[in-house]
Amino acid sequence: MSQFFTIHNRRDFLRTAGIGGLALLTAPSGVPAQDPPAIVSPVKGKDRRLIVLTESPAVLETPTELLLHDKVTPIEKLFVRNNSQPADSATLAAPRANGWTIDFTGLVKQPRSIDASKLAEMDQVEYEMVLQCSGNSRSLYAGSVKSKGTQWGRGGMGNVRFAGVRLSQVLERLQVEIGKHAAFVTAEGRDDPLPGKEDFEHSLPLDEVLQRAIFATKLNGAPIPSCHGGPVRLVTPGIYGTMQIKWLSCLRFEATETDNYNQIPRYRVPIKPIAPGSKIKYTFDNSRFNWDMKLKSVVLSPTADARLKPGPIHVHGVAFNDGKAAIETVLISTDFGQSWRRAKLERRTSPYAWTRFSMPLLLQAGKHSIWTRAVDAWGRSQPLDGSIHWNPSGYEWNGVEKINVIVG
Repeated sequence: MSQFFTIHNRRDFLRTAGIGGLALLTAPSGVPAQDPPAIVSPVKGKDRRLIVLTESPAVLETPTELLLHDKVTPIEKLFVRNNSQPADSATLAAPRANGWTIDFTGLVKQPRSIDASKLAEMDQVEYEMVLQCSGNSRSLYAGSVKSKGTQWGRGGMGNVRFAGVRLSQVLERLQVEIGKHAAFVTAEGRDDPLPGKEDFEHSLPLDEVLQRAIFATKLNGAPIPSCHGGPVRLVTPGIYGTMQIKWLSCLRFEATETDNYNQIPRYRVPIKPIAPGSKIKYTFDNSRFNWDMKLKSVVLSPTADARLKPGPIHVHGVAFNDGKAAIETVLISTDFGQSWRRAKLERRTSPYAWTRFSMPLLLQAGKHSIWTRAVDAWGRSQPLDGSIHWNPSGYEWNGVEKINVIVG
């Protein structure tokens, strides 16, 4: 199926360049046309078709068409979202584990530490899981009121395999005794904070972290690259990427959440809905941090605003949630939600991985809107209007997917 794209902005330019190669520059009569400069990723080894949202710290978005064919997203195609990063970490090369220490402090009977190289001697587990930025699809909030922050499209996500050692096993091996008043574990990374900003850290609910978090040392079967948080990343499947702490250096066991600005006011959403465009002063009582991923479906093909040839097409996409309930159904509508049909699902092999769906369609010439809506075994679904969850920072978009295309 041929698809044609109109270039409206830098995002579209980069996406088009990645698909069909860069067009030759127009030159004055009699002057040979010059080849355009090659697009070089700010992260060494990344696919040059990734959309550069910020060069440093690196923020790269994956065009959704690059996610269409791979069951597990190759590392070179995987999005990058770094709030800050260590020096010389903009690479797919993996840092050395030997000499990298992780400390355990706070409400513990006695502080402990472990060298990351020792993790290889312990039992290993692996999760196939969705990794998604909590700001993924933020630009869609602009359908009501634009929210602040990087205007992500749909490509701040990937389906990957993280492997490592269960946190609970590490604590047992080191004989870390956690105090009875501890309710959170605050994770710190060995990044370099931006000038005038606090060092990046997040507090995580201790009970859930103890159940399923791992000290991840491998990504898709290889040592974790530096740009993705190697040599050790604290990974808890089913939650948003901001809480998957990179370059792990310390765990502090505490009775309350940290008041670090990356925990509050950043990476928070209101507990009660607020009107789009409203302001809110976040407190621990009126907000929560980005934790369990909301149920979501994303169309990978056709892409938004694609021009399609008349005839049969196939809709392909993915659906996922926090892994606590199976994806039961993905519904597709071509009449603005008046009627729905069930898509074909490919069952996922892991509760935390995404579920692929597909459906053949026959669209007449003209403009069309393809809607998709996922439903899981708990009855959770996607709101018809994702703006009901509007928040000033544009986190956790999960509205019904709406892809507009032109046939003809």
